[in-house]
Amino acid sequence: MSGEESSILSTLLFCLLIYLFTTETEAREVLQQTCSSSCGDIKNISYPFRLKGDPSGCGYPEFELSCQSNQTILELFNSAKYYVKRISYDESTISVADVNLANGSCGLPFTSFPREIFRLKNSRYFFYALDYYKYMYAYFVNCSRDLIDQAFIRVPCLSGGNQSNVYVNYHGSYVSDFSESCSFVSMVPVHNGNVENPSYETLRELLETGFDLRWSVGCRNCYAAAGRECISTDRTGNIDCFDSSSITNLSYKLPTPHEWLLLDGAFVYLTITRFIIGSTVLLVFLIHKYRTTLKKIDNIEKFLRNQQSWMPKRYSYPEIIAMTNHFTHKLGQGGFGSVYKGQLHTGRLIAVKMLENSKFSAEEFINEVSTIGRIHHVNVVQLLGFCSEGSKRALVYEYMPNGSLDRHIFPKESRGQSFSWEKLHEVALGTARGIEYLHNGCDVCILHFDIKPHNILLDHNFIPKVSDFGLAKFHHKENDFVSISATRGTIGYIAPELISRNFGTVSCKSDVYGFGMVLLEMAGGRRNSNMNATRSSKAYFPSWVYDQLNKGGDLELQNVTEIESMIARKLCMIDLWCIQVKAADRPSMTKVL
Repeated sequence: MSGEESSILSTLLFCLLIYLFTTETEAREVLQQTCSSSCGDIKNISYPFRLKGDPSGCGYPEFELSCQSNQTILELFNSAKYYVKRISYDESTISVADVNLANGSCGLPFTSFPREIFRLKNSRYFFYALDYYKYMYAYFVNCSRDLIDQAFIRVPCLSGGNQSNVYVNYHGSYVSDFSESCSFVSMVPVHNGNVENPSYETLRELLETGFDLRWSVGCRNCYAAAGRECISTDRTGNIDCFDSSSITNLSYKLPTPHEWLLLDGAFVYLTITRFIIGSTVLLVFLIHKYRTTLKKIDNIEKFLRNQQSWMPKRYSYPEIIAMTNHFTHKLGQGGFGSVYKGQLHTGRLIAVKMLENSKFSAEEFINEVSTIGRIHHVNVVQLLGFCSEGSKRALVYEYMPNGSLDRHIFPKESRGQSFSWEKLHEVALGTARGIEYLHNGCDVCILHFDIKPHNILLDHNFIPKVSDFGLAKFHHKENDFVSISATRGTIGYIAPELISRNFGTVSCKSDVYGFGMVLLEMAGGRRNSNMNATRSSKAYFPSWVYDQLNKGGDLELQNVTEIESMIARKLCMIDLWCIQVKAADRPSMTKVL
């Protein structure tokens, strides 16, 4: 296409878009002249909303409002009531507050408000909550006993006496005994007040302010896409298509044919004109786009299509929501996102890691899926599936009921079960087998680069499994070294050569160093660096252990048998062997075993 043709096409496209905008504005003005009602502070209620009692052509039945005690009410989710605080027709937003939580009243939300887009049943009408950064979710739970976790705020008017204890969680923090003593009641969006540990009164004031919803009454440009729905997603009228299976249905009825015929004639005419011209503009634009640019394929989608033969199961985002019950049971928070407990339709328990796009790059996501997806070993955590839909990315693992190793080896920090020396030896041996398999059990050597207690998970039998392969890298066995562009790992477990090549080349020995630091923490029952140690010589545990063993001293263990003392000494000797400064002096994982 020549420059002149492109200029003419661009001008034509601009003129048609201006015309479409004008026809839409004229249609809205026609309706506003004949349909306009008020209730309390809400003035000029008009299309697509209508007040109960208005002519049926003034708005859709699904968007009907009622006026009660001079307050405008919107009903959703089978008669759940919300006060309408404000309507912006230019931005297609409506600000609402749960009736049970407004006006200083004490109660629970009418029902749980979904996180995702929801559709009014059998129609093309949508509502969805705005801006995840502006709003959080308040979770209401009913507990059989008192909670001491500060993240859970007691609801005074619904607790005490013969009643159950009702709490509301503003930050979504996980409580270890949540599943045993508490049951989920409902959740509702709440304005992000950036308040740490607010009182219930402060939280109630935030709940009273309500939250914003954006609406769409359907569009015309996506009908040709089979199985797809469409929705206007911003104030400029841009159109996005959605898979209809990903939108929650609510129980509302379609308008009758008679109600459609009652719509103002001018509006119908202008709408049909807009549909015809809009379709023409879209077709011309798509042809222009196809002839002038090449379609860009997302790196992740390209990778997933090329590797379908061996990958674990791919889940849709709605399936992730269903499996986690709307993300109600949070297991923990990591550097790359949050982990939630879930359940497959077969009844199998799972752990779902939701990845934050800004922190977990496409390369790291591909690393995790491609690395762990092809591994099947008793000491490596199993990846059951994954989700990749735009910015929504998730990894589905087998559930590890006993959490990570750090919960059990640090007594002052632990909420888990303390291990005997025999059990510590078993866990150390299993972890070493998992790492050794990564290095030697596959066609290529897989370097983990982030071996630490937090990344060693324990199943129901306390069998250790190596996890979290976001920093992993493949290494061809015929090569003597690995090329990496940046330091990888966690401070305290990073091998010296990852910081400076003066200490040697990056290789499998870098994982050996991390394993040695983990072993030392297991043997010492404390973190390697402790600035609060009573003796300065104990501040850095590896140095203290080396000095003790070098001069023939003991490890100052209490209440241990001779066999247990031997195990501890053996673990410490291997620790020191693994964490030598020069990579060439360290053993391979096969020798460690």
